[in-house]
Amino acid sequence: MGTSPGPRFGVCWWGIGSKTCLPLPAPNAAASMPRPQLGVCSVQDEMSSKGSVVLAYSGGLDTSCILVWLKEQGYDVIAYLANIGQKEDFEEARKKALKLGAKKVFIEDISKEFVEEFIWPAIQSSALYEDRYLLGTSLARPCIACKQVEIAQREGAKYVSHGATGKGNDQVRFELTCYSLAPQIKVIAPWRMPEFYNRFQGRNDLMEYAKQHGIPIPVTPKNPWSMDENLMHISYEAGILENPKNQAPPGLYTKTQDPAKAPNSPDMLEIEFKKGVPVKVTNVKDGTTHSTSLELFMYLNEVAGKHGVGRIDIVENRFIGMKSRGIYETPAGTILYHAHLDIEAFTMDREVRKIKQGLGLKFAELVYTGFWHSPECEFVRHCIAKSQERVEGKVQVSVFKGQVYILGRESPLSLYNEELVSMNVQGDYEPIDATGFININSLRLKEYHRLQSKVTAK
Repeated sequence: MGTSPGPRFGVCWWGIGSKTCLPLPAPNAAASMPRPQLGVCSVQDEMSSKGSVVLAYSGGLDTSCILVWLKEQGYDVIAYLANIGQKEDFEEARKKALKLGAKKVFIEDISKEFVEEFIWPAIQSSALYEDRYLLGTSLARPCIACKQVEIAQREGAKYVSHGATGKGNDQVRFELTCYSLAPQIKVIAPWRMPEFYNRFQGRNDLMEYAKQHGIPIPVTPKNPWSMDENLMHISYEAGILENPKNQAPPGLYTKTQDPAKAPNSPDMLEIEFKKGVPVKVTNVKDGTTHSTSLELFMYLNEVAGKHGVGRIDIVENRFIGMKSRGIYETPAGTILYHAHLDIEAFTMDREVRKIKQGLGLKFAELVYTGFWHSPECEFVRHCIAKSQERVEGKVQVSVFKGQVYILGRESPLSLYNEELVSMNVQGDYEPIDATGFININSLRLKEYHRLQSKVTAK
């Protein structure tokens, strides 16, 4: 892989900018086990065997109803709740899952791994999907699914399940990860099963089901949009937001302050990078400093959120072919995107940066479409990590009223030569050399327009 293995996380070996996941063997499987057919198993097909299913559980409307529904079908449900930095009462979620009938509940804190092994490579790559989306949900899904597969293997469960809809991207992200790490695993995806989606046409039916079964939910018909939060961002979709003309209702945003109501004085931060990864943040005004990955990111979320940084309202192209409207808050990610872009431009060779920009676009596409574990994504991550070896230095930024302003930068590895570029000192540069440079570069243009003149004359 070209990097030494990092700390053990689930079934994965981790390293900054790269990640190798080893496929898990099927329990008691013979070496000659036939290649499984990938797809969604039918509950009816599997009723004779039943067994345990590990449900990626959030405690929200969909997965709470799915937990009860799976239990109705005769499955032993193991609820798995990933702590990836969302605001959640995890003990309350545990009690709720057990009350709804879960056989076991696993709450796994993977927030540090999420930052170091998913968010940091995205920052290194300057990843934006369709020029605007910072991939908060897309990055979280393979991180969550990796631990889900580990739990399934440890508990001897043949099945995993999730609450992703049949119209969205998350179903692809979850399942491509599961099949990459454990090809023998079987996925129960209720929103793609006729016996489920014919019964539940949408969220209103789920809310009625929840009411009938005494399932407490944080969503009411008056406020029926869907929210998904992690350390990187929070997303809002569905309900009244499905009409792209509708403005976000007052009070929708939870991670960022309204920029108009943000403080009237900026916060000035100094962010230090090594190999394209933030390693330290210092508040210039009060001296607050953080240098561990998780604390650094959480602090940037706090400062950026206070100033209303990181809000976007977009229509994007889902992988499966339809357009969707999403509203996102990505406070810390927005600051780091701008700061990293600046220090990279300061330290990276021009031609290398052109290639790296193309790789960043490809990385964003692969992450968005769920191919984190693909050979091409692994290759792209390694190339980007290589490009970041000399991306080192400090960037000063001002955070104010919804905006991030670059104030200055410094680096021991900068390619910026102040004497060479100065308008007051000639240095080693010979201006007369530019004449030949211009003449050579104009040759192609002269020939092109010479031909164009002939074509026009005809």
